[in-house]
Amino acid sequence: MTEPDYEKLAEQIAQLRVDDVLAGAASTLASVAYAKLGAKDLEQAKQAIDVLGTLVPLLDDAGLKRDLGAALANLQVAYADARA
Repeated sequence: MTEPDYEKLAEQIAQLRVDDVLAGAASTLASVAYAKLGAKDLEQAKQAIDVLGTLVPLLDDAGLKRDLGAALANLQVAYADARA
């Protein structure tokens, strides 16, 4: 097994755009929230939805902000339905 090249990894991380990382995190949170709702894990679903709601306004890409904002709205409705 070879030793990881930490210097190269640090260079790759430095090249990442924060907006791309935010978009990836927001997309992952939306997927997790849908899965948690499906599994009836409402506490975890709410946490994912709340964090997603914090990230969406921070996105620079208008199309992505619109799409993830729509997903957020759908998740909020689905969560409210699941709680009822």
